Amino acid sequence: MAVSALELRPRNAIAVMDAALRLCARSTGVWALTLPGGAAVIASVLYLAEAARMGHSLVLPSLAFTLAWFARGVGQSAAAHHVQAVLLGPAEPTTWASLKAVLARLPSVFVAVAYLFVFNWLLFNLTLGIAFFVVSAQSVGYAAVMEGRGSVLRLYGQCSRLLGPARGTALKVRFLMSVQVLVFFNLHIGLNFLLMMARKLLGVDLTFAERYASLDNMPWLLFLAALTFTLFEPVRAAAATLLLVDGRVRQEGLDLLAAAQQLPPRSTGKPLGQRSAAMLAVVLGLGLLMGTPARAQEDAPRAPVTSSREAVRRLGQVATVCEGAGPEEDARFEKLGALGAGERGKLDRLVRAVERQAYDDEDCDSALGTLEQGLEQGSRTVQAQAAVDARQASARARDILARPEFAVAPPVEKAAEEPPEPTQPPGWWRRFTTWLGEFLKKLFERDEAPPTRNFTPPVVSGGAVANTLVVVIATLTVAVLLYVLWSALKKNVRRKAGEGLEVSTLDASTLAGDAGHALSRPPEGWAQLADELAAKGEYREAVRSLYLALLSRLHRDGAILYDVTLSNWDYLSQFKGRMEWKPRFRELTLRFDFAWYGNTPVGSSGYQEFRALSAPMLAAPTPQEAAGA
Repeated sequence: MAVSALELRPRNAIAVMDAALRLCARSTGVWALTLPGGAAVIASVLYLAEAARMGHSLVLPSLAFTLAWFARGVGQSAAAHHVQAVLLGPAEPTTWASLKAVLARLPSVFVAVAYLFVFNWLLFNLTLGIAFFVVSAQSVGYAAVMEGRGSVLRLYGQCSRLLGPARGTALKVRFLMSVQVLVFFNLHIGLNFLLMMARKLLGVDLTFAERYASLDNMPWLLFLAALTFTLFEPVRAAAATLLLVDGRVRQEGLDLLAAAQQLPPRSTGKPLGQRSAAMLAVVLGLGLLMGTPARAQEDAPRAPVTSSREAVRRLGQVATVCEGAGPEEDARFEKLGALGAGERGKLDRLVRAVERQAYDDEDCDSALGTLEQGLEQGSRTVQAQAAVDARQASARARDILARPEFAVAPPVEKAAEEPPEPTQPPGWWRRFTTWLGEFLKKLFERDEAPPTRNFTPPVVSGGAVANTLVVVIATLTVAVLLYVLWSALKKNVRRKAGEGLEVSTLDASTLAGDAGHALSRPPEGWAQLADELAAKGEYREAVRSLYLALLSRLHRDGAILYDVTLSNWDYLSQFKGRMEWKPRFRELTLRFDFAWYGNTPVGSSGYQEFRALSAPMLAAPTPQEAAGA
């Protein structure tokens, strides 16, 4: 993917996330490299949670989770290499090439997996999770390992250096990753909606599945969290690689812009640097010839110039002694301070010559004249150095533009247009479908409205008659409905005395033959059977008998309408008994489902609790039957 140097600009966090999502939507290689590790993490998390819930040994589940986490790190590293190859590679990469690249750096990848796990765990626990959202350079750790720079044991510092100016963008991208919370709840709502549609439309009994897929079930929460984490694995790999590329482009792009700003303006004639360098050499050469060899030997040795700033300070002292313009008044002194190390020898000779004229010869006029010439030539030399630096900056800019990421993609050649194939006459099926379409179009086409005519309406028109008939028909309909309603209310009043009457469509012999039917025994018979089963130690069957006794009692009391095609939760939704019993009925239904359908072990204490909860509802008096029933 070529990037034009004229379009270099910082990319914000939203642009990076948008690019990562679009890249994951278009590249199947990222999903193929990250989903196996994510699936292994989901399976190991569920295995570990189930072992912890059942009280089993956690050695094998912990080992499985460790191996899955290392496999996830290998997949992340391979995906980062794949994304970088997609962005900067000359050709479309393959997943096998990315896997080979990871296998070549497998020891470093394993060290990085352990380093990042321990680093994030300590960072989250020692700072109560605050620093985890402030320190974000480690989020590009796997992509930085595939760069192959620096030591893996100093991975965080290496990530910070590679990100450079993009560290703030990486922090904002981490905050944008909090969108996983919305995906978590959307997955919960979507899966529960599918279960509800399967139960309503297909008639499948999914009571246990619906109870499992609830927010009060910890394994279900762990499954949703692991699934959300896995779905965002490709986005993490793509975002980390894009952040590294963005940091690299920012650093090199800013260097390129700075170098472009230093390019010299166009000028004509002889270059300024050649003229100023020649004049400075002449002036400095004349300054050396102004003193005699005999007097120079008699002078006390003076300290050489160690830096341009030292030379400016000493020249300023000479100008002050000779009552000339000092560094505060003349800006050319500051230009002398900008001379490079190559001009330090000439500047030293100028300082010695000016000091000898001012201090030894006591000739301030000559010293000020030599200083003036030196300041003038020094200013021109600084300008010449700036021009040379600009040429060097231009060469550096050309080197940066020659890199692959700034290469301009060649124009795509358009394929030669092929001559159109000769059209064949349509077959009989095509002619038939065309005729049928035109026929249907004419059939359903509206007729054109006839032209309006101005005429005098009659006294009694057809529209008035139609309106009168509509009013009469509507009145008769309302009257019939009122009569039917009055008849129904009158019939309910006559049947008020027999509203507690229980009617069963099954005879006693049929009910007695079905041991699973709640109405095959009275509530007292089911309760007695439950006590007998509990005495034998069959507590699950005893709980089932108590629940059937409860359903029989509620059916006899008219609180529910027992039907073998309904589920226990359907009975709860249509419960018409005393409102203070509905929470108790919900708790008994929940315990029965987990004990009977969920195979949850039930002991003596569990049975006694179930017996105590159902006792008030089983002991309720049965309504009096209607007379003559």
